[in-house]
Amino acid sequence: MKISNTLLGLLLSAFFLTPQGAVAADKKTKEAPSARKSIVVGFSQVGAESDWRRANTRSMRETFSKDNGYTLILRDAQQKQDKQTAAIREFIRAKVNYIVLAPIAEQGLDEALREAKNAGIPVIIVDRMIQAADEDLFVAWVGADFRKEGDAAVAWMEKTFADKKDLTIAHLQGTMGSSAQLGRSEGLREGAAKNPGWKILLSDSGEFTQVKGKEIMQRFLSENRNIDVLYCENDNMAFGAMEALEDARVPYGRSGGLKIISFDATRAGLEQTLAGNISYNVECNPLHGPRVEKIIRELQNGGKPHKIAYVDETAFDAATISKADIDARAY
Repeated sequence: MKISNTLLGLLLSAFFLTPQGAVAADKKTKEAPSARKSIVVGFSQVGAESDWRRANTRSMRETFSKDNGYTLILRDAQQKQDKQTAAIREFIRAKVNYIVLAPIAEQGLDEALREAKNAGIPVIIVDRMIQAADEDLFVAWVGADFRKEGDAAVAWMEKTFADKKDLTIAHLQGTMGSSAQLGRSEGLREGAAKNPGWKILLSDSGEFTQVKGKEIMQRFLSENRNIDVLYCENDNMAFGAMEALEDARVPYGRSGGLKIISFDATRAGLEQTLAGNISYNVECNPLHGPRVEKIIRELQNGGKPHKIAYVDETAFDAATISKADIDARAY
């Protein structure tokens, strides 16, 4: 029995107008909600050793929230490389869409990152850089130019102490092998090399923590109190160093004597700069959440983000900083 095209059309129309037909017609839409599914992001954080690091974590939490269409799996490595490696492998097993990594050190993660690449999971590096044999182990990096930060501090020293023939320096370093430590330390070393009167008398790692910063400063003071500048690689170590200076009744900042250079320019750090306790504070912006999301959105749309993206930053002098500078801080 033949059915005319007209009759067939009427029958199909009737079917799709029934509840069962409506379900059938809409089935494809309901079975392909990929655009509405949350994007799963695994974030391996260094730790919570400083105000900067906590602000960085907060930025990631706020950006990759459920309301914004994300599921964030956050793992704190507690400054331990093996925990960071384990977190990357956990993310691979969980089949996350993206891995975001704030490396503890520049080396030692190649094997785990290669596993992520083989699993087809893009890796985005934030803050500290990695030195990998294969640059294809990550799709993009966003963070600060730490060497440029160090050069800014050196330029301030050259200007401030232009009339001083000899300059004695104590150097409080961050976590050894991290990009921030390497870049800021290199800036100071090269600054001292081109200024013959500069002498780095003491140098040790305070691991970016306030407690360790105080401990190292106490040892510095027991060895030599004749220090013109404390070059301190983050705000929290500077806070610890100030405690040690106060305990030892050593004047610093506007009160005379030793001048402190710090990095990060957190709100608390800038308050100490406004008070004149920190003489110069170089910004390192931790608000990477929106920057990482921009990279993910570009990848989602089939784009190719810039491999390396530096954040624009500034610096603050105790002689010129204002309260408005502090009020403008989001961290």
